[in-house]
Amino acid sequence: MDTSQLLKGVLDLAVLAVLRKEDGYGYDVLRRLRQGGLDGVGDASVYGTLRRLYNAGLLTSYVVPSEEGPHRKYYSLNEPGRARLIESGNTWKSFARTLDDLLGEVA
Repeated sequence: MDTSQLLKGVLDLAVLAVLRKEDGYGYDVLRRLRQGGLDGVGDASVYGTLRRLYNAGLLTSYVVPSEEGPHRKYYSLNEPGRARLIESGNTWKSFARTLDDLLGEVA
């Protein structure tokens, strides 16, 4: 099964979940998503999601200077972002339970 369409539907939730534990910059968020098992997530998708979540008021950002290269823009979860994470997480869990019930014991 091609998971790319599934990933599009849950990428916002996955990014919020990753940022719940620790602030991160674009590539760091991408790396953590991939380490978490979302191998198929693309760079552009993550950067676009971070911008969209920031523009929606769910993230804050700050810049950290780097002596080894360009400055890094870090993103952090704010209170509206935490509320969205809880809401979306509950929706996902309910949806997953429903689908598990529908699938039953599929080989």
